[in-house]
Amino acid sequence: MSDPEMGWVPEPPAMTLGASRVELRVSCHGLLDRDTLTKPHPCVLLKLYSDEQWVEVERTEVLRSCSSPVFSRVLALEYFFEEKQPLQFHVFDAEDGATSPRNDTFLGSTECTLGQIVSQTKVTKPLLLKNGKTAGKSTITIVAEEVSGTNDYVQLTFRAHKLDNKDLFSKSDPFMEIYKTNGDQSDQLVWRTEVGAWGYGEGGRKSQVVKNNLNPSWEPFRLSLHSLCSCDVHRPLKFLVYDYDSSGKHDFIGEFTSTFQEMQEGTADPGQEMQWDCINPKYRDKKKNYKSSGTVVLARCTVEKVHTFLDYIMGGCQISFTVAIDFTASNGDPRSSQSLHCLSPRQPNHYLQALRAVGGICQDYDSDKLFPAFGFGARIPPNFEVSHDFAINFDPENPECEEISGVIASYRRCLPQIQLYGPTNVAPIINRVAGPAQREQSTGQATKYSVLLVLTDGVVSDMAETRAAIVRASRLPMSIIIVGVGNADFSDMRLLDGDDGPLRCPRGVPAARDIVQFVPFRDFKDAAPSALAKCVLAEVPRQVVEYYASQGISPGAPRPCTPATTPSPSP
Repeated sequence: MSDPEMGWVPEPPAMTLGASRVELRVSCHGLLDRDTLTKPHPCVLLKLYSDEQWVEVERTEVLRSCSSPVFSRVLALEYFFEEKQPLQFHVFDAEDGATSPRNDTFLGSTECTLGQIVSQTKVTKPLLLKNGKTAGKSTITIVAEEVSGTNDYVQLTFRAHKLDNKDLFSKSDPFMEIYKTNGDQSDQLVWRTEVGAWGYGEGGRKSQVVKNNLNPSWEPFRLSLHSLCSCDVHRPLKFLVYDYDSSGKHDFIGEFTSTFQEMQEGTADPGQEMQWDCINPKYRDKKKNYKSSGTVVLARCTVEKVHTFLDYIMGGCQISFTVAIDFTASNGDPRSSQSLHCLSPRQPNHYLQALRAVGGICQDYDSDKLFPAFGFGARIPPNFEVSHDFAINFDPENPECEEISGVIASYRRCLPQIQLYGPTNVAPIINRVAGPAQREQSTGQATKYSVLLVLTDGVVSDMAETRAAIVRASRLPMSIIIVGVGNADFSDMRLLDGDDGPLRCPRGVPAARDIVQFVPFRDFKDAAPSALAKCVLAEVPRQVVEYYASQGISPGAPRPCTPATTPSPSP
């Protein structure tokens, strides 16, 4: 036992964010028969595209003589929001002991991303033959479910009454330790209270810690259910109460045992408390009339669910993706090969590369696949006045483009029709995206979280207004990704990122949370496109969870997605 005043710190509360384990359940319908006499013995092989190659990661069991199988074995994968994670599902007939989908055993395959599956919870796709044609009416259905032991946290409040006095000239200075019993029957410390009790001053306000108190009310504390009992509500818990001594030789007062299930049941009703006798075994065995060394009361036991990013996504939350492109003159004449906006037939420019890398992932989380796309810093037709938030499809009433390919097509059509100009004002586009985010906030539900991708080549001209816009947006369901294109000085962008301290508006009001992620494209120009996406999107899951948790908004209920049952296959 170590000294309770030496600053022992329990496990800090942690958010479950981007990385989660996902289980995929697979079923097929209407598989082709390889011959007229027998039905196939199907198996599904799952491959993941990683390091520029397809790698087998899991496969189902083989079901005999079944053309519409429902497989019982789940396919488990680590999920990362910031990665595309392409998947292939190959269905083959294992009748002759085949272990892979050869030409003569191949029944069909399909391809999608893990993001598409988790964002829809359930995906049904046609199976395709190797020539690209559909395999009759064969389909495959994939259902996703997040795997997590628990993300619960527990809030506990204890007090004690009439504890034994261990000090000769004063009262005891009691503290309590909580231990969980491990599988090998050893005890592991999970929490230690402070010494003494909290005093209450004028008006009932809590004041300083008061020692010399045989009726302590210890400070409420919070810890994960995993820390407390390894997520096993029946695991034995041991509570030890001591009288603190500065020498480190603390006097034992008494102990009791319980389980988390017992603690929950004993405090289930409003105002209900649970009480234990604090027993000193030595006194109990030696003293004839010994009853206890005091009592300990559990005054409060509440469970708090800490939701994950996947909880929100699989509960129906959409990622609303908006693009803003810098069309200021500092990018250079698009007709020049030196321009950052040069449309070369040989290689996409950096704006297009960044757009494809980041947008290609975000589009999997938006059900309608319609993305507003704006430009700023250009003179636009017909009057060629400077605009800082114009629709690049030139339809101000409907600035949405269909999929990222539609954004790219609009960008290519827009570029020859505008005059690159300036200045680089970013606040107007932030405020424009903040409008829908504010409407989303007013619903009090987790249905749509906005992500603004700003692609820019230089120094922000309206820095004060941009800081103010970001501070306001930090209170909304919204994140901002800034990709710096070219070799300009991006020191202003790093300031907006907030990594060196909370961003403040000119009046000194701090951002409620960090919502900006800045990355210079030049750091990734020689890397795979996935590297840029992984870097800029890595913070989004944390920002989503952080926002909704701060507002006390829980995810929607997961959508029902039970695949149709089929008769059991013959043995």
